[in-house]
Order: sequence, then C-alpha cells, then structure tokens
Amino acid sequence: MQAFKIPESVLVVIHTADLQVLLIERADNPGFWQSVTGSRDAADEPFGFAAMREVMEETGISATADRFVDWGVSNIYEIYPAWRQRYATGVTHNTERVFSLCVPTGTAVVLSPREHTAYRWLSWLEAADLCFSPSNAEAVLMLPKFSPSASA
Repeated sequence: MQAFKIPESVLVVIHTADLQVLLIERADNPGFWQSVTGSRDAADEPFGFAAMREVMEETGISATADRFVDWGVSNIYEIYPAWRQRYATGVTHNTERVFSLCVPTGTAVVLSPREHTAYRWLSWLEAADLCFSPSNAEAVLMLPKFSPSASA
C-alpha cells in the first residue's frame, strides 16, 4: 500500500537579521526556487516539529524549536496537477502553515541532493520575485512584519 502525503505542510522562510532570504532550487523542477517546505509525516505531528525536521532535512541547518517563529498564518492552495499523484485520490488542496527562522549571516547550508540542487541568499524583495509559488512569494513579502530585527 502506498503511503500518501498528508495535505498539510509547513513553509519556513529562513533569513538573516538584515533580511537576506535563503531560497533553494528544486531538483525535480530546475528553475523552481522556494523556501523550505514539506508535509507533516503524521496527522498528529506538530507543525513546529515538522518545520524543524524539514529545515534539517533540506538545508542541514539545526535549530531548536524556540528559534522558529510561528506566524499563525495558514495558506490553502490548489496542489499543482503534476504533483497530485503524491496524495490520496480526490485530494486537490493543501494547507500550509508559515514559519520563519532567523540564522546568523554565513550559516552553512548543506542541501539534500535528492530534493534540491542549488541555493541562494537574496534580499527579501529579490527572493519574493524569484519564488515560483505565489504563497511563498507572499510569505517572503510579509517577512519584515514578523522579523523584530528587520530594519527594512
């Protein structure tokens, strides 16, 4: 029996204090740049734990729960048809919970080559323009509101 993805995920905007945003390029879609994203592994997995796990899996960045900011924002969007086979029959929408994580400038990034092929640090405005996902771009544009250290 195939284990389907749970249509509930996290989006984590990783940034520095001066609002440089980390974007990663998808291995399965070259040219598709995004923040860290990923589905919950189980229906009872807390969103905060999923955020920590996905950041570690996709970037190699280890951070404790207290460093993540849960924005209290959820986006509901239609799953791209090309990716719907990953979900149970009839599932067409995903609910995404938004978090941010402030890291020191120069934080090392170690990508999971199965998922991503490249990364870039960009100003928050440049990053928003490069995001392929509208909800990801919107989250990056909201970053100054959720980053107490922002001077944008």
